[in-house]
Amino acid sequence: MIKILLTFFGLKTYSHLFERNEIICNFSAYQRLKNKITVQKLILFSTLLLAVSGYSQDAYEDHLIEVTMNDTDVLKFVKTPELFVEKWDTLAQPNFWKEIMHLSPDSCLLNVATTRQILERLSLAQWERKSDEEKEAYKADLRVKYHLPVDTRIFMTTGKSDFYRFDLVLPNISKGIDAFAKNNTDPWYAQAILMIESPGSLHGKSGAGAVGPFQLMKTVAVNRGLRVDKYVDERKDFDRAAYASSQLIRTGCVPEAKRILGKFGIVVTEDDEFSLWFRLTVLHIYHAGAGNVEGVMTNVVKPTQAGQSLITTIWKSEYGNFKNSSQNYSQLALASLLVLDNLILTSCDDIKDCKEK
Repeated sequence: MIKILLTFFGLKTYSHLFERNEIICNFSAYQRLKNKITVQKLILFSTLLLAVSGYSQDAYEDHLIEVTMNDTDVLKFVKTPELFVEKWDTLAQPNFWKEIMHLSPDSCLLNVATTRQILERLSLAQWERKSDEEKEAYKADLRVKYHLPVDTRIFMTTGKSDFYRFDLVLPNISKGIDAFAKNNTDPWYAQAILMIESPGSLHGKSGAGAVGPFQLMKTVAVNRGLRVDKYVDERKDFDRAAYASSQLIRTGCVPEAKRILGKFGIVVTEDDEFSLWFRLTVLHIYHAGAGNVEGVMTNVVKPTQAGQSLITTIWKSEYGNFKNSSQNYSQLALASLLVLDNLILTSCDDIKDCKEK
């Protein structure tokens, strides 16, 4: 929309300023525009620009709620009714991860790798006292007990309640929602990413080198205008990281998801962009990269239709670097959203649709 306005006023060459949000915060950029237009056109242009900027945030109000907590704290969240309408909440995988999120790190679950069916609950010390041979024998006994094929992979997964401190991240979700909406990006992604990546700390660093509340890799951050060097790492700055993350999703992950799905004849409409299956596909690209998602889609999944079945097939598919942690990402998103829904319902004093304000 902004590019259309610029073209109309004969200022198309200045569109790069808006792509980087410079016109909002760069006075000299505004002055360069001012010198190119008459006063009357400048007034009209400014009015239309404010309308467009407001629209980018208002466009998501149908999906937002305002929740009052502790009588005074008013926080924004994104509604995800599809969790229950489409019965995502009944699937074994998100329910498995929801239990892991509440489970103490001194406990563990033995589970089927492909389905996350829980076979046994043990203390971690009890499991680690076993030798490798005893662990394999224990898994073999479980296969017999549950009538599983002899080649069924069984994982041991420890509790992660020490990491998933959801109570600490709630205010930042509201802040992230505003930042994403301001940058014309679906704020659902801010909510999901913060619930997965930063429930306990905003400054964490992954083993792969991703840093900050939105877990951005250095190259990704730098390519989207962040400073990352030995003196400053803007990935740790919430507002700057939110900007880079929203840019990555809006200009990279969403278009790539549409392109990859289009290879299989799956056309994504504007309404589809708010569907849960599509949002989860975009999250997989955010986490694993478009190349890895395209690889697993092309060589293993080979989708014929959109919807929940596409996502559940991805959960059971491996190809190249798209492996267990990549499969888990959307499962973790669903589990986190189920936890968030419960937190809101049990802790809130009042809930309002933002559209009704």
